[in-house]
Amino acid sequence: MADVWVVVGLGNPGPGYAGHRHNVGYLVLDELASRLGSGFRAHKSGRADVVEGRLGAPGSAEAPRVVLARPRSYMNEVGGPTKALTTFYKVPVERVVAIHDELDIGFGTLRVKRGGGDNGHNGLKSLRSSLGSGEFYRVRVGIGRPPGRKDPADFVLSDYSGAERKELPFQVDRAADAVESLLEHGLERTQQQFNS
Repeated sequence: MADVWVVVGLGNPGPGYAGHRHNVGYLVLDELASRLGSGFRAHKSGRADVVEGRLGAPGSAEAPRVVLARPRSYMNEVGGPTKALTTFYKVPVERVVAIHDELDIGFGTLRVKRGGGDNGHNGLKSLRSSLGSGEFYRVRVGIGRPPGRKDPADFVLSDYSGAERKELPFQVDRAADAVESLLEHGLERTQQQFNS
């Protein structure tokens, strides 16, 4: 199983959170699942919904094997279900990709990197704690800073603006492309292409 990647979309489960900025990781995961032509199903661990397949050019034998994972927990507890999956699939932390919202990057941009702190992001904090390391890959999808004096916690748990919703499908598509590139071509090439 050593060639498998675990790609985790960070978000909060349930329809009440679906349109929130904090849930952009789920949106990107949905796009990747549709590229695999597959729907999510419950994992044996009971702690996540997963899609398994090969992500990359259609029919490519070289396309990496991937487990797309949507933890069935709130953002601040995603580490536990993710750790259960990495143990089940025998995946080391350096073959984990977390897709998450990022306040410090403007809406419409993204950054791909490996390692780093959690920058106050509860999902990343939970992953670092449960995986015992921060050396996983991150696809950081920009949501920008809240306007005026709005509390960042309220901002991430609010819906995208009307104008942003028009652009969001393009941003989600681009983030999904970045995940595919990272798995197929590695970090350096992906950063050159996507870290605009």
